[in-house]
Parts: sequence; C-alpha cells; structure tokens
Amino acid sequence: MAYGVVHQFAGGTKEQYEASLAAVHPSEGGLPEGQLFHAAGPSAGGWTIVAVHESQRSWERFRDSVLMPKMAAGIEGGFTVPPQETSFEVYNEVTA
Repeated sequence: MAYGVVHQFAGGTKEQYEASLAAVHPSEGGLPEGQLFHAAGPSAGGWTIVAVHESQRSWERFRDSVLMPKMAAGIEGGFTVPPQETSFEVYNEVTA
C-alpha cells in the first residue's frame, strides 16, 4: 500500500528546500527508489513537502539510509530545524 509523508518546516525557505533536495534526491530531478510522488511549496509560516512512497517500508528505508544521515551530518544552506511530520496510508490515488 502506498504511504504518504508530509513535512512542514517552520520558517523554511525555497533556498533551504533546494539545498536539501539536492543533497537527498538523485541528480537531474529523479525520485529516490520507491518514491512515487514529490511536491513542495511555500505554506503558512514556512515550507511544506509531500512525498508518496510505494510502501511504508520504502519510506523508512529512504528515511533511515539517506534522509536522516544527510540531515544529521548537516546540509549546507539546508533546513536548520527538523520538520513537523504527518504520515498516512494512501487510501485513494488519482492521477491525470
């Protein structure tokens, strides 16, 4: 079952997002293995990222092997605070 994750970075900026994205996603705009969807943009008080993975296991693998190690090491110009995270099992997915 697909699994969604929403990250809200209080005070986050487009520049922090771009630096963080460059550090954790493959080059040339590709998605990490197992990720089906990625959207991001400014939101009230900061920056919001929505990602959908093919499963909770896929999300956890990306989180534990790529995202958290890179963030823990520090990403120059990236987000400086951890996000507020909401996750959910995707019940319905509609595509164009």
